[in-house]
Order: sequence, then C-alpha cells, then structure tokens
Amino acid sequence: MVLHSRVCAVVVSVLVWLLLGCSLSHATQDDIDCLKSIKDSLEDPFGYLNSSWNFNNNTEGFICRFTGIDCWHPDENRVLNIRLSDMGLKGVFPQGIVKCTTMTGLDLSSNRLHGYIPSNISGLIHFVTTLDLSSNIFSGEIPSDLANCSFLNLLKLDNNRLTGPIPPVLTLLDRMKTFSVSNNLLSGPIPPFNVSLTVDDFAHNPGLCGKPLDPCQSTSGGPKTGIIAGAAVGGVTVAAIGVTIGMFFYYRRMAAMRRKKNDDPDGNKWAKSLKGEKGIKVSLFEKGVSKMKLNDLMKATDSFNKSNIIGSGRTGTMYKGVLEDGTSLMIKRLQDSQHSDKEFSSEMATLGNVKHRNLVPLLGFCMAKKERLIVYRYMANGTLNDNLHPADDANKAMDWSLRLKIGIGAAKGFAWLHHNCNPRILHRNISSKCILLDADFEPKISDFGLARLMNPIDTHLSTFVNGEFGDLGYVAPEYARTLVATPKGDVYSFGVVLLELVTGEKPTHVSKAPESFKGSLVEWITQLSNDGKLQDAIETSLVGKGVDNELFQFLKVACNCVLPPPKERPTMFERNLLLLEIATRVGEAIWDMMLYSLFVPRREGSPCRT
Repeated sequence: MVLHSRVCAVVVSVLVWLLLGCSLSHATQDDIDCLKSIKDSLEDPFGYLNSSWNFNNNTEGFICRFTGIDCWHPDENRVLNIRLSDMGLKGVFPQGIVKCTTMTGLDLSSNRLHGYIPSNISGLIHFVTTLDLSSNIFSGEIPSDLANCSFLNLLKLDNNRLTGPIPPVLTLLDRMKTFSVSNNLLSGPIPPFNVSLTVDDFAHNPGLCGKPLDPCQSTSGGPKTGIIAGAAVGGVTVAAIGVTIGMFFYYRRMAAMRRKKNDDPDGNKWAKSLKGEKGIKVSLFEKGVSKMKLNDLMKATDSFNKSNIIGSGRTGTMYKGVLEDGTSLMIKRLQDSQHSDKEFSSEMATLGNVKHRNLVPLLGFCMAKKERLIVYRYMANGTLNDNLHPADDANKAMDWSLRLKIGIGAAKGFAWLHHNCNPRILHRNISSKCILLDADFEPKISDFGLARLMNPIDTHLSTFVNGEFGDLGYVAPEYARTLVATPKGDVYSFGVVLLELVTGEKPTHVSKAPESFKGSLVEWITQLSNDGKLQDAIETSLVGKGVDNELFQFLKVACNCVLPPPKERPTMFERNLLLLEIATRVGEAIWDMMLYSLFVPRREGSPCRT
C-alpha cells in the first residue's frame, strides 16, 4: 500500500510537470549579439532579415522564430543552425558569427557575398558539421584553416571565384562526406580525399588536374632540369630547389595513395593488413561459447567485407559474421582508440561482467595491432530504428503491445546501467539505433560503456556534434552548453526513443507536421502540448483499438523525459516505474522491480548488482 502510494505520487508529479510546462530560459546574450552582428554586417535588399529579426521582442524563444534560425530547443534559445540561403544578401563573411558558439550548421549559399573566406575560419565556426558557401562571389584561396573544423561532414564552396590550389590538409577531415568546389578558378593537383567524389565536384576549374579529372601532366625531368638551369644562370636559390624536390615527392606520394585506394575497392584493407595476426585468440567471457581466433572472425565476415556491414555509428562499424558451425555473431570494429592494450583489456573485462537480459550479450574481444574488435551475440531482428522506420513503407507497422514491450524492456536495461552499476554506466549515445531486437523481439541495448573507449575529444563534443544528423534529435539541450554527459542527458535521449515508439515519427523529421514546420520531434510535441493537442501526436494506426488511454499515459511519460530543465526529468528508475504502472495496472511487478533493483546485493567481482 505504501509502495502504491509512492508510485501514485510520482504519477501526480508527472502530471504537475506537464501542466506547468517547460521552465523557459532567455536567449543568451552571445546568441543575441551574434545575430545582431550578422544583421548589421549584411545588406538585406529584399528585407528577409529586417522583417523577421526583431530584437525588441522580449518574449521567451524569440530568436528561435527568426527566419533561417534553428535552435537546439525552442525554450533553450541557443542557435543550432543558421540557414540564410537565396536571400540576396550582400557583404563579406560575417565575423560576428563567432558568438554563435553552439552552432553546428551554416548555410549562406546563393547570395552575393564577396571577399576572402576568413583565414581563421575555424576559430569562428569550430563546431560546424555543415558549411555551405556555394553560389556567392568569394575570391582568394581556400583557407587551410578549414582543416581545423574537424567535425565537418559537408563543405560546399562551388560557384565562386576561388583561386589557387585545394589545400592538401583538407584530406585530414575524416568525417567528410560531401565536398564540392566546381565552377571556380582553382589550379593544381586534387588531393586524395578519403571519400568518393565525382567529376561534378571539381568540374569547370581550368587549372585542376588529377583523379577524378584528367591526370596531371608528367613532371618527369622537371626537378633535374630546374636545378641545372638554376645552376647555369645562378638565379635559383637553395630554397627553390628544396621546394621543387618537395613537390616531386608530394606528387609521388599522392599518386601512391590514390593507387592504394583503387587497389582496395571493398574498403577493408585494414583487415587484410592483419594477415599475420590471424592466430590471435579471442578473449571470451562466456564459458558456453566455442573458442575462436581472429582467423575465425575473418572467415565469418569474409575478411570484414563491406557487404557484411549491418550498422555504423560514432563508436565504430558493426559486421555480421557466421562461423563454420552456423553460429551468427556481431563483430564491432571500434573507432581509433588511444587506450593502451592494458587499459582496453581492463575496460572490456569490466563490461564483460555487466549482464542483464536487456543488454546485448558481450561474448568477447580481440586486439590485433591497433585494431580493437568486440564480439556480440547476434540479434536477429535488427535495430528498433529499422523496425519503426522501415525503408519499405509497405512493411506492416508494429502493434502497440510490441512497442510497449520494447519500451519497458529497454527502460529496464537503462535503469540497470544507471542504478545497479558502481560506478554507474552512462550510455551517452542513446537512440533507436542502439536498441537491438532478438528473435523474440526482446530489446537489447548495445554500445553501453563504449563511450569511455573513444578518444577524449569524442567523449564530449561528439555526443552532440557527430557529423551524423540523424542523431541530433536525441541530444539533450544542455549538452550544447556544458559538453558533459549526464544521467539526465541519457533520460532525455531515451525520452525521444519513447516518443518515436508512440508517434512513429523520426526524431528530426515529422511527416505529420505541416510542410512549413522544420523543427524536431521534440519541438513538434512541445508545440502540440502548448496548443492542447498532444493526443494528435499518437500514431494513427494505434488509435481506436481499446488502448487509447494507455497510449496517452505513455506519451506523457515520454514528454516528461524531454523537459528542458534536467532537474525536472525523472531518473531512469522513476521512469521505469511509470512505464511498469502503465503496463501492469497492479503493484506486483513494481514490487518485484523494487526488490530486484534495490535490495538484492551486488555479486562479488561484478560492477553491477544482480
């Protein structure tokens, strides 16, 4: 009876939070100054900014309603994207943009901006993942400093008047997926980018050469001839000779890198380099698993052929493998990790002891040269994301009982990581892609604990600036401010997953919203809640089947998890209790959960209670 009263109190608290709405915060002065500076520095002949950017408005969220401005959250008022394309704007690159410190996307394309692209551009827009300056009249050279914008995955500079070479250091942007410099006045060899680029990306630059354009003309004999001529006339300095020789070796190295890339069409050369390491044993955590070596993993995945990739993300690439006895596995190749072998082994030993029915079973790991491979039990039904948002729209929608089962099971897993492990394990990258489904559609959480194995810069910044826009919809708004992962940040991210389950919508694109709506799923939910139309968010296929009240209660729990102030969100454990209350309508399951999570002692040698 006491326990039931406590649960009721929690439910009442949720309703109070929903009635009071979000705790609104004013725009930071830096964001306001940033947008003021942009408006003041640009000519606006068609009045797009003058008619919309009204800084005399003191209402909460006012800058988020400006034309071309996206915020992390309508009540957080920190600029996420600036999109001012095709507005006829004139002027030079706005230096005041440096004050938009949380901006991740900048689009100034199809305007009349001129002058040089700032040589210190990384200091102005360091965290951007997309930069589009195309179809302007920028001149001068492409600044090498762009290479320091290390989160870039899209860079468009086409249709300008840029001159000089393409800086080779831009090839260091390993997140780059789109790069375009066509229709400029560029010259010199095209550096070997680690991304598939086409002729159209470089076309109409008369001085450019090299793949994918026509080959550069041979410079054979050039260095020797230059040196002899210099000696004859006495006009060539030692420095010039050094530059000439340096260019010779540069061309040769670039050609070699291009050849290597062409020799490896399957993109798994890293696996082929492990040929001499095939005898290395896989360290296993479960006694019932057959002993295996790296060679077994190589055979199971056809040397990690790209055809066997079943998923990729911030922590690495996942491959499906089938052993000779028919056993299916999942093998994750981790992104580059700076941890020593000893540190990595210690961390894996800890994660190997973390066992729960709603966590993907970690079977073992393998270290070979600099490669780190983790072996998991195979999950037959893929990710929750693939089931909720299938590529084939003809696929049957998931029924509500299955969605509720998945939501509750995943909630148990996350509550276990947060409240039963010491120290607690934060996931830091929760999405519907990290929730896998076994043959019985039982949800299993993947990638738990892997954030600690990432490079230091990734454990903070890449939580919200990861170059993959599909994950932005899951990020707690306070991360832009603090760059620190927290338990309440995980709660927010899982709250978005719960919204996906009940609405059927993607986190960054809402198909049911009006065409004019450009916000995220959370922003849409907030708008409906403010208009008193929250029930309209529920997926139509679920309505009218006798569970409408259950659907609405589930939706309200999800809304509570994505409240902007972290302190007003429930903990993972409280959220778990609320979901169980919705599903059971009795106190027994909750009583079992309380005993299971709080009163059973922790097993010796394990970081978590069992």
